[in-house]
Amino acid sequence: MDFQQVRKDIAFQYLKGEGIEVGALHAPLQVPEAVKVHYVDRMSVSDLRKQYPELGGLDLVEADIVDNGETLSSIADNSWDFAIANHMIEHCQNPIGALENFLRVIKPGGLVYLGVPDKRYTFDIGRPLTTLDHLIRDYKEGPEWSKLGHYDEYVRLVDKFPEEQVAGRMQHLLDIDYSIHFHVWTAETFPELLAYCQEKLSHRFEIQHLHENFGELIVILRKMPEPKN
Repeated sequence: MDFQQVRKDIAFQYLKGEGIEVGALHAPLQVPEAVKVHYVDRMSVSDLRKQYPELGGLDLVEADIVDNGETLSSIADNSWDFAIANHMIEHCQNPIGALENFLRVIKPGGLVYLGVPDKRYTFDIGRPLTTLDHLIRDYKEGPEWSKLGHYDEYVRLVDKFPEEQVAGRMQHLLDIDYSIHFHVWTAETFPELLAYCQEKLSHRFEIQHLHENFGELIVILRKMPEPKN
């Protein structure tokens, strides 16, 4: 069984109704026929192809909603039955804020379906793990304080550019607003972020499912009803 089949099996077990998938690109989640998905991305397909020339030979999903996937500012609260984000949260500059918004836009009882890559099985293998303290600071202060550091680390440890080319490569990525992996986790460290969010976020949720899946962690969160006064 491959990782796409595992994703599909979990989707068929949990997903119902109508919802969104953020950043599907070339790999939209397979869902039951009765389930309706609206696709969200920060760019049109033509602009995504300019951003990701490495995906040139693949079919990309056209966005139904063009919006920042972290803020989902055009989407009303309690709108959808589910929100899907596979291999997207590592691209978020403020992952706690992104989770907060995924929870915000789903109805009470709705689900967040996440696929989170384990850095040990990706090109991020040489990067240091993102600490919970770092993520909390990004959430409380905003991510601008850490942005340049992330690009510097990415160029050095993923792109592996020589020292004399680091600054130029960084500037190029910044100029085109290239969406790097800002943060990295393993299957053991990502639940620390979930535990913090359960304690601190205003949208209460329970963890329905955690599953290690061929180099990624699949997470299912269920939004709990707001407590009655």
